[in-house]
Amino acid sequence: MARMKFGAFLAPHHPIGEHPMLQMRNDIKFAAHLDELGFDEFWVGEHHSTGWEVIASPEMFLAAVAERTQRIRLGTGVVSLPYHHPFTVAQRMVQLDHMSRGRVIFGTGPGALPSDAYMLGIDPMTQRDRQDEAIGVLQRLFRGERVTHESDWFTLKDARLQLFPLQEELPMVTASSISPSGMTLAGKYGIGVLSIGSNSDAGLAALPTQWGFAEQAAAKHGQTVSRDNWRVLMTWHIAETREQAIAESAQGLMHWHNEYTVGTLMRPGADAFKTPEEAIEQTAFSPGSAAVIGTPDDLVAAIRKLAASAGGFGTVLGFVHDWANREATNRSWELVARYVIPEVHGLLDGYRDSRAYVVEHREWFERAGQAVLAKIMSHEGAAKALQEGMQAQTAMRSPNAPDLNKAAKEAAKAEK
Repeated sequence: MARMKFGAFLAPHHPIGEHPMLQMRNDIKFAAHLDELGFDEFWVGEHHSTGWEVIASPEMFLAAVAERTQRIRLGTGVVSLPYHHPFTVAQRMVQLDHMSRGRVIFGTGPGALPSDAYMLGIDPMTQRDRQDEAIGVLQRLFRGERVTHESDWFTLKDARLQLFPLQEELPMVTASSISPSGMTLAGKYGIGVLSIGSNSDAGLAALPTQWGFAEQAAAKHGQTVSRDNWRVLMTWHIAETREQAIAESAQGLMHWHNEYTVGTLMRPGADAFKTPEEAIEQTAFSPGSAAVIGTPDDLVAAIRKLAASAGGFGTVLGFVHDWANREATNRSWELVARYVIPEVHGLLDGYRDSRAYVVEHREWFERAGQAVLAKIMSHEGAAKALQEGMQAQTAMRSPNAPDLNKAAKEAAKAEK
């Protein structure tokens, strides 16, 4: 497989209270920060209710991000296809691909929030079938076909795009959670996968089975799927020490879980935490937890565990949250870029090998110092200067310098 990529997934999950305009500006600034740090991908979701998930158009948001970034890929995470006419979705994605200079990844889903579907009068039982239907139509439109399609929720009559993606083939991804429908769609259409249900030991254990659904569907429909196009979501907060990471995130984690996961979504089986300490323990350190609150080394170990459990994947996406304040959050992502990514990529192996080689071959390298000393001792003036002046400490010694103080003492003894 290719080297693992790293990215960020911004749903977003912002606590209610901050000015929406300033919040969105900060999210754009955060994306630019990730671009400077060398992250590979930045994903933004589509939601229309709950008060916490507040970006209604990932395409509009990513167009703003595109103007402030240079290389990071921009993913819709995800466009809820049952909410839109496929033709207008296709046009928006093509326009975004051109505006971003070919950096778009088109992520789709059936729609995550029941409250969104309710407001739009959409029966949840139809959402996954509608996503399936829309993907097939979208692929035909992106290929330049003229499409006629009659459905119970949209109609196309001899429709063809007048502008096509800037990328030769616009990368497409489908969201996958607990049900097999996302993986099955990926296999059916030969597209990538975004796994968002892996934040527990049970979720980790299910990943190989989930990927098997994609491979089975691909074989059935004459398609192929690649683990390189598989993205897996993780949650973390990183600091220089584990104690610092806990102190920075405990209150925000408890607030997010109690106010949103339990108080707003009312997720089945989720109970409110009584204390910040309980929030930390249950989220990151109890059996069955998969979030990482700790050091860069802790995250490296968790990523390697995840990759081994899944059998390999292409990209790890960190879930963006407000557990810590902005300064600590930005520092957490900086630590990932500075220490986690190079460790996972093996970028430091050459450094360590070079250092070990020098340490293990000291006898050979000491000949360089012996050569310097031999030249000094063969010159009467230099030898005298060595004897008189080598007691002074130099600010920075040459790496091949001999022990001059020792040599001066030995020279003095030889004259007596």
